Amino acid sequence: QVQLVESGGGLVQSGGSLELSCACPGGMFSTYTMGWFRQTPGKEREFLATIRWNGGTNYAGSVKGRFTISRDNAKNTVYLQMNNTKPEDTGVYYCAAGLAPAVGITARQYDYWGQGTQVTVSS
Repeated sequence: QVQLVESGGGLVQSGGSLELSCACPGGMFSTYTMGWFRQTPGKEREFLATIRWNGGTNYAGSVKGRFTISRDNAKNTVYLQMNNTKPEDTGVYYCAAGLAPAVGITARQYDYWGQGTQVTVSS
């Protein structure tokens, strides 16, 4: 069983920055594709960013150039640096781990999920 624990959520003013962390104790973290998703009430989880085992990244258009995903395999942690935030970035942020090599941008491709952390961007 892979455990994921997010932290770093909170309230930030529009235009501000916030960094989310997701710790993955145990397992074979360095081999996982890690992703960040966002969910708002009444909507499906929205893909934001993914980082593969080799460091390759992919971003949703809505966050490209503002958000940066990174990973520290020595700490079994993946990060999401959020810059130039907007009110529409408000939501519950989830990190996810995909075990298969070809994990992409669809939520159902990921095998494990964290509990989520709330991010609120005030205007």
